[in-house]
Amino acid sequence: MPQLNGPPQHQLIPVLALLCGATIWGLVWYPYRLLDQTGISGEISTAITYFFGLLLGLVIFHKSVRPALIFNDQAHLLLLICFFAGWANIAYILGILVGEVVRVLLLFYLAPLWTIFFSWLFLKEKLSRYGYFVIALSLSGAATMLWQPGSYFPLPSSHGDWLGLFGGFMFSLVNVLVRKDQSHSIELKAIAICLGASLVGFGCAWAMGSSLAVKEITFQIWLLLLGVGIVMFCMSLILQYGLTHVPSNRAIVILIFELFVATIAAYFLVNETISLKEWLGGIMIISASLFSSRMNH
Repeated sequence: MPQLNGPPQHQLIPVLALLCGATIWGLVWYPYRLLDQTGISGEISTAITYFFGLLLGLVIFHKSVRPALIFNDQAHLLLLICFFAGWANIAYILGILVGEVVRVLLLFYLAPLWTIFFSWLFLKEKLSRYGYFVIALSLSGAATMLWQPGSYFPLPSSHGDWLGLFGGFMFSLVNVLVRKDQSHSIELKAIAICLGASLVGFGCAWAMGSSLAVKEITFQIWLLLLGVGIVMFCMSLILQYGLTHVPSNRAIVILIFELFVATIAAYFLVNETISLKEWLGGIMIISASLFSSRMNH
C-alpha cells in the first residue's frame, strides 16, 4: 500500500486526492447556506444530502457491502468512523451556517492539537519536541482568536465557535481511525461516513424539532440537494483514499488548503472579512498545522 514517503509516483495521487477534497470542503458551505435561505435547516439538509450520497454509494459499490467484508476484527473501527464522522459533518455544516465561515474553519483546524492525542492513543505514535511546539502554538492561536476584552479566559463566544471546535475534534478522531482501519475498503468507509452523517442529521432534526414540508420543496431545490449529496459522497471517497495512504499528521497539513479556498470564497460570495486578531490567531493555527507534519519524528 503506497505511503506519502514512498516512491514519487505513489505520492502524487493521494496528495491530489486530499487537495481535491479540501477544495470541495472550502466551497461546499455555500450551497448549504443557499438551502438554509430556502427554509431547509442545516441538520435536515445535511441528513438529506448525505442520504442521497449513501444511496449512490450502495448502488455503485453494492458488491462491497457484504457482511463478510464488514464484520471482521476491525468492524468496531468502521462503526466508530460512521458515528464520529456524522458528528464532525453536522458540526461543520451547522457551524458555517450560524458563524463566520473562516473563523469556524480556523477553529476547526485546531485538529492537529487533537490529532496528537488520538495518534498516541490509537496509532501508538510517539511525540517529538515538535509535538509540544504544535500544542503551544495551537493553543496560542486559539487564545488569540477567542480572547475578548474584559474576559479572564479565552472561551468560544458563539455557537459557530463551539461547533467549529467540536467539529475539528471529531474530524481529527475520524482522520486517525481511518488511518488505523486498514481492513475495510475505501468504498465502505465512504459509505459509513454518509450513513453516519445522515443518521446524525436526522437525529438532530428530531431532537431540535425541525420539520420539512416536502410539498413546498421545488424541483430545483431537490436537484440542488441531490447534486450536493453526490458531491459529498465523491468527496468522502476521495478523502478516504488520501487519508488511508497518507499519515494522519501530514494529511491535516495538506487539508489546510481548504482554508485558503474558503477565505477567498467567503470574501467574494458573502463579503466576509477577517479581523487583525483573527489573522494573527489563524496564522498561529496554520503554522502549528504545518509543523505537525514533523511532530512524530
